[in-house]
Amino acid sequence: MANTQSEKALRFQELHQRAGAFLIPNAWDGGSACVLAGLGFEAVATSSGASAATFGRQDGKLTRDQALASARAIVIATELPVSADLENGFGDDPATVAETVRMAANAGLVGGSIEDWTGDTNRGLHQTQFASERIAAAAEAAKSLPFRFTLTARAENFLRGQPDLDDTIQRLIAYEKAGADVLFAPSLPDLAAVRAVCSAVSRPVNFMVGIRGKSFSVAELVETGVKRISFASSLYRAAMTGLVQAASEAKQNGTFGYLDKTITTAELSKFLAE
Repeated sequence: MANTQSEKALRFQELHQRAGAFLIPNAWDGGSACVLAGLGFEAVATSSGASAATFGRQDGKLTRDQALASARAIVIATELPVSADLENGFGDDPATVAETVRMAANAGLVGGSIEDWTGDTNRGLHQTQFASERIAAAAEAAKSLPFRFTLTARAENFLRGQPDLDDTIQRLIAYEKAGADVLFAPSLPDLAAVRAVCSAVSRPVNFMVGIRGKSFSVAELVETGVKRISFASSLYRAAMTGLVQAASEAKQNGTFGYLDKTITTAELSKFLAE
């Protein structure tokens, strides 16, 4: 019997409450979600970059409807709890952000993240006070749902060319006060910065692996206090690396040696529904 959304939401909450850290890999379609579930992961997330790439678009170039349709395909494919990268809420206004959370819930998601970047390189990040109002609106929308929607708030300083650790921490503290369940500052430069973030807040902290030179082992991240470890678009990029290498071999060399390195159709089918 399929798990209800409330049951998935409860399981997702429990992952954040138990000891240690858990891995939440980012799927990009139903098939990848099924493979990750078959490998034993307990929850999956979406990636805005990977989702956009499946449409042949760059990160941040999907509409809200497109992004949620992509997330919905992942929800349908697996019994795992699914949390979505909701980017900047697909609009500046707090009411728009709140509506995005409600739409995410209607798509079957049990969690989602809202970032404080405006989406415009000329404008940069939202001011902390306004960004907090956006998180507060999202949190209020989450609380109005008939299940516990896990809201993650993202401080984008280091990812968007404003590498100020003090400001990052102050933003995360403000977002915690505004009602975020999980806090997230992508692209922190080192373990000392990760430790500083984890020590400054009382809510679970998500760390994003996937950036060369800024990704660390699970053991190292657990030691700093990280609770949740996401993969961003790195698994999609790993899959596309295989595609580029295999197709390039065929095109340039006229050989198909990549076949000896791939899993078989039968092996893949073990992960997929009939």
